[in-house]
Amino acid sequence: MASNPSTAAAYLRPQPGEYAPYFERYISLVPANDILAAFEEQSRQMLLLFSGRTDADGNFRYAPGKWSCKEVLGHINDTERIMGYRALRISRGDATPMEGFEQDDYVRNGPWGQRSLADAIEDFVAVRRATLSLFRNLDEPAWTRRGVANKNEVTVRALAYTIAGHELHHRRILEEKYLR
Repeated sequence: MASNPSTAAAYLRPQPGEYAPYFERYISLVPANDILAAFEEQSRQMLLLFSGRTDADGNFRYAPGKWSCKEVLGHINDTERIMGYRALRISRGDATPMEGFEQDDYVRNGPWGQRSLADAIEDFVAVRRATLSLFRNLDEPAWTRRGVANKNEVTVRALAYTIAGHELHHRRILEEKYLR
């Protein structure tokens, strides 16, 4: 899929005032200025990473108490859903503050340990397609709209880069510690 943004805002990186300082750790990882192309490339890279992997690979934990490979992938999926939901609400002008979420609870209570690795990968593909659809269909003003999530002001553009940076952060961990 080629990116086809309807707005130049999709080609601009968020500035530090558009997000809480904590999220710089993710946003700074995204090398591209075209976030839609970055999302597409990440999809390809993630599918390549998991190509030919087995459920045994998906159940691997690199240390006691660490998430399994499937749980890391489930965490990426859940976080992308939440960030996408935040972006949707803010892009539509919803000024209602949104609460944070506890990632460990989501992993602990999620189905990822019982599902196959193929199911988790399929879920990633579905979530990423939905994310791409959401951001491809934003108009110019939506990208810079601001809202409050987890007690911090954020723009829709910053949420897009956070999604991409979060995926990249965890994919690097998967590459370095799980799927060498």
